[in-house]
Amino acid sequence: MKDSTGPVVLITGAGGGLGQVLMKAFRDDGWRVAGGYRVLPSNLETDVHYSLEIDVTNKSQIERSVERLVNECGRIDCLLNNAGMIEDALSWQIEELDWQKIMEVNLKGAFFCAQAVSMQMIKQRNGHIINIGSYSGRRGTAGQAHYSAAKAGLVGLGQSLAREIGSRNVRVNTVLPGLLPTRMTSSLAPEQLQNLVNENALRRINNLEEVARFIVFLAKMQNVSGQVFQLDSRIAKWM
Repeated sequence: MKDSTGPVVLITGAGGGLGQVLMKAFRDDGWRVAGGYRVLPSNLETDVHYSLEIDVTNKSQIERSVERLVNECGRIDCLLNNAGMIEDALSWQIEELDWQKIMEVNLKGAFFCAQAVSMQMIKQRNGHIINIGSYSGRRGTAGQAHYSAAKAGLVGLGQSLAREIGSRNVRVNTVLPGLLPTRMTSSLAPEQLQNLVNENALRRINNLEEVARFIVFLAKMQNVSGQVFQLDSRIAKWM
């Protein structure tokens, strides 16, 4: 079923835990939801209006998918750069290909997606790009040098884009969603997970639905851009 009304959001990494919750939250709020999957699943989510095959490391595929979405919907109101991956390793163990893969998925892919939607949003003189970052990009985490570097780069990318296209009424913000119960954390040993929980003043991990509600609210805000929003209770100095 495809609605012909309502704003349009494209969510990359739609097959992940946060991606699925985000699709439902936007759908419930009246958005037309396009889910971007690296590989289209056999049983597509019911909370998505449009299913797009988007490997964020493939620039031409991104451009074709965005063009198709704009042709079908006539516009694109929000891009949610949610696709990401993590592979923990100490810095001296990281091979060049491992570094490249993490950078391509977490940073380069977000840039390609933002680049693909920017001209349409500028043409509309309205739009919002939201990057899903990480606390690791703010503080740096042992065993995540490549991931931390990519997520720190995502903050800089978002603020640069906010300066470039703000005069066209296109907003760009970054959200650090905190520690979430997803596949990324399911592989952690119990003591590793507890250590991360203990870094939070509230001594608990975040909630997927609460994060999704915040992002839906942010997506509709008209006067906020170039900002970084941390959604957990870890406390650190701003640089």
